[in-house]
Amino acid sequence: MFKHNNQTIPLDTPFTINGTSYPANWLRLTSLAEKQAIGIEEVEDQTTSYDDRFYWGVGNPKQLNDETITPESGEPYLQKGLKSLWISTVKDTANKLLSTTDWMVIRKAERNIDIPATTVTYRGEVVTECSRLKTAIEGASDVTALIAVVTTQNWPKEA
Repeated sequence: MFKHNNQTIPLDTPFTINGTSYPANWLRLTSLAEKQAIGIEEVEDQTTSYDDRFYWGVGNPKQLNDETITPESGEPYLQKGLKSLWISTVKDTANKLLSTTDWMVIRKAERNIDIPATTVTYRGEVVTECSRLKTAIEGASDVTALIAVVTTQNWPKEA
């Protein structure tokens, strides 16, 4: 990031310093020495990012567990926390993965036609991963632990 007199100069934007106008590409085309000659300094970008799936802002995590909210006027309601939302997401993923082979299960039930062994194994692996994730999400003690769980999803590849 570049600054002049403590003011950030965005890349690819024209700017003016001491009455001289510079084109949008000037910062990209010049050396650091040329920038410093007119008083521009390069500083480390201090912008802090956060994952909005888990945080409202920097250092402000979303609610982990479900919570019953009782407004001053009106009926109490259940506000879902991150754990419930991620368990729902994991179950949805498992359902979508299984849906591609559900027809084989129906065919087996209706006409007693065997399901290929690779499909049986795949479906078992999907159910196992879903169960593992659900248990790990329920056991997460804080948002950091939850992030560690959901970023290690290991869904099987369909055979």
